[in-house]
Amino acid sequence: MKPRLRRWILSACAGCLPLLSVNAGPALQESFDLSVPMPPTPVAIDGRARLFYELHLANFSRHALDPVRVDVLDTVSGVPLASLAGEALERQLDRSGLQWQAKAGAPIEPGRRGIVFFELALPASAQPPRTLRHRVAFRAADGAVVQVEGAAVPIAREPAVVLGPPLRGGPWIAIHDPSWERGHRRVGYAIDGKARTPGRVAVDWVKLDTQGRKTDRADGQVADAYSHGEDVLAVADGTVVDVRDDLPERRRLDEASDHGLETGGGNTLVLDLGGGRFAFYGHLRPGSAQVAVGQRVRKGQTIAEVGFTGSASDPQLHFNLADGPSALGSEGLPFAIDGFRALGTYARIDDVGRARWTPRPGGEAMRAHELPAGNSVVWFAD
Repeated sequence: MKPRLRRWILSACAGCLPLLSVNAGPALQESFDLSVPMPPTPVAIDGRARLFYELHLANFSRHALDPVRVDVLDTVSGVPLASLAGEALERQLDRSGLQWQAKAGAPIEPGRRGIVFFELALPASAQPPRTLRHRVAFRAADGAVVQVEGAAVPIAREPAVVLGPPLRGGPWIAIHDPSWERGHRRVGYAIDGKARTPGRVAVDWVKLDTQGRKTDRADGQVADAYSHGEDVLAVADGTVVDVRDDLPERRRLDEASDHGLETGGGNTLVLDLGGGRFAFYGHLRPGSAQVAVGQRVRKGQTIAEVGFTGSASDPQLHFNLADGPSALGSEGLPFAIDGFRALGTYARIDDVGRARWTPRPGGEAMRAHELPAGNSVVWFAD
């Protein structure tokens, strides 16, 4: 090589070194593993499609990570569909995987996972997205806030199945809320080697009077509750695959109970609706089952009565739809009800039984092919 050419190459390479140093990417940063175990499925609530699903944030790093913001994006357009931060994020986020043991706002420790519980309302006028992408900003061990973006998540194309009402008349409050730490929505079970959320869209139904009371008696007798003894109905044609009818019932509303996994649901009944869908009824009155395993039932048929068995906090009907016949070893599925009259809602669950609900803006309205909103009060056709 000629000396002049050699000197030019060395000079050029020496000039490149600072440039490479400046443009080098940031240091590698350990982050969350993002996953969505069950495809988001749309179900209508108050005229808007909502997606029920969970975003899992698994910390595989060697340090605690603190989520500070979660964005949901339309994968194709990049348009933000929702952003959670501050108190809004805290309401929807279980930071430990065992939420009743975690301190609010604590970082997610190594080997643990956080779960963001979504009931994502889609824009009313826009074309629903086909896939979602999630972007999570978190504070790393060195205090820096960094972002990680997950893979595209397909939205289930088949809408939620439409069922008949599980009860008659009313008023009935539909009790469900994704922000409750120990509500159905946030309770998962690892049965047969897989963690599942059977109560993803579970509803507890409690009957009220026009003043919002659960009973008009002060002596605390279970039999005096408006819910107690009400007919429970088949929500669709199906086959009975499980019945439990032998658990005793508490006589007083203030009587304590202690139940494990086997008896927490009280007396139960399960219907196979076909197509991989199973309807679960819980807390039934002992001796009230009117059907047997293997029997075919018709939509609207009386199959049992509301009771106060298992871990129920009031005489009530637990109802959910799932993808298998196991009460705890199946995934909860969204559903809609073919018709009901929407009366109003409770802003605070503690007011149920003590005060009347807030009437629906614009007055009562008939709703069709929807899931009643959380803590809303409805009336079913008799």
